[in-house]
Amino acid sequence: MTIQPTFTFAMPPKPVTFALSRVLRIALILATLLSCTIFHPEPSVEKPVDLPETFSLYESGPAPLSRWWESLGAADLNNLIERALTDNFSIRQTWARLAQIRAAAVQAGAARYPDLTASAGASLGRRGTADGNSQDSATVRDYSLGVTSQYEIDLWGRIRSQQEAALISADAGREDVSTAAMSIAAEMAVRWVDLLARRLEKKLLQEQLQLNRTILELVELRFRNGMVSALDVFQQKQVIADTEGQVPLVIKQEQLLLNQLAVLSGQAPGADLGIVDGALPEIDAPPDTGLPVDVLARRPDVRAAGLRLKAAEWQVAEARANRLPALRLTARGQYGDDSIEQLFDNWLLNLAANLTAPLLDGGYRRAEVQRRQAVVQERIGVYGQTVLVAVREVEDALVAEIQQRLHLHWLKKEVAAAQRALKEAGFRYRQGLNDYLPVLTQLLAVQRLERDLIHQEALLLQARIDLYRALGGNWTDQLAIHESLTPSMTTDP
Repeated sequence: MTIQPTFTFAMPPKPVTFALSRVLRIALILATLLSCTIFHPEPSVEKPVDLPETFSLYESGPAPLSRWWESLGAADLNNLIERALTDNFSIRQTWARLAQIRAAAVQAGAARYPDLTASAGASLGRRGTADGNSQDSATVRDYSLGVTSQYEIDLWGRIRSQQEAALISADAGREDVSTAAMSIAAEMAVRWVDLLARRLEKKLLQEQLQLNRTILELVELRFRNGMVSALDVFQQKQVIADTEGQVPLVIKQEQLLLNQLAVLSGQAPGADLGIVDGALPEIDAPPDTGLPVDVLARRPDVRAAGLRLKAAEWQVAEARANRLPALRLTARGQYGDDSIEQLFDNWLLNLAANLTAPLLDGGYRRAEVQRRQAVVQERIGVYGQTVLVAVREVEDALVAEIQQRLHLHWLKKEVAAAQRALKEAGFRYRQGLNDYLPVLTQLLAVQRLERDLIHQEALLLQARIDLYRALGGNWTDQLAIHESLTPSMTTDP
């Protein structure tokens, strides 16, 4: 049960009007002071987690690039990412969500200003005489014009808190757009690298297939001359069949990657993406990662989590203010056809002030304060987890790239040693010093290692892309795509 006492003050006499206006001005000043001191939310946390001073593999390197994918020197990749940042439907969804949040922020701030509603009416009727004589009846026309205005004085900062929470949520929505753009750019680059690797592998398989067929011709020649058994021929044919069986798998992966790139760039599968075949790009030393605390400013997902924490704190202030009395002013004017011209002259004569205070609500408002305080604690956890994940992703990318470089170093040595062993086994086989098994073993090893080398070089590039994604940046601040679709957050009427 809620009891709301209502106080209405008629305003015709000037002394009463003047006294009430002084009271309202004093109440407004007190409410402003109280809302700035008592109900202004204090930051819940200054530092959610204890961050290390430096990354474990920190080395000073070149400054991180703004548009990092341009360092790969591939015009086709640049075009793909630029198109994805414009036409990708996931990014369009984030822009649309931002438009919704900004519109809600405008609505939240609309209560700062009085509203004004106009009404007009007209009626037509006939008035008869007491004796019922219709000939003496008269036509009655009635016209009316009215205006109504309502305004709540923000005594405790409830409206301000509501608006601040909405504005901060809109800023968090803009960070979501940046997060989506960074993810899409990285996904495009990773799949582009994988596509190049698959095409290089397909080319390598064709070369290996040609080599295996040449070896088969030599083995068959030796078999016809009675120098080797039929087993050597069957074993080499098995190698050829295995190599031919790898080609369809690589073609399948190539087509799947093309379809994924098309969808990421906002196009239908099968579209011409203009991707040029070529070698995998080479990369320089890792960029300067900065300090772990830098991720708080460079990562849009971390900034979004922090902003949503601040918005939750303002919502607590709104819930607290909602437990206190509210003062609302209502002004009405209703005039008939004989006094419409006096509408604006008599406007202030119909001013009323209503003071409403919740007395009994079953603990609803207090529970709402507690609920929003729990939301703040949840957002603190989300913020801390987001910070830790961001630092971990940088660490993971650094470890992946450094160890991948080391693995590639030894893999290249292994490939070189396997090729020398294959050459020696072939020489001994031709001299009749050993059978075909050592040749077959080394041939399979060399071809497997050559294919694996392409795959591992692609993984090194992907580790660098993951590092760029983990470091974040501010290049998304220049994104203006679909910005015109979002409403302005101004609350001016």
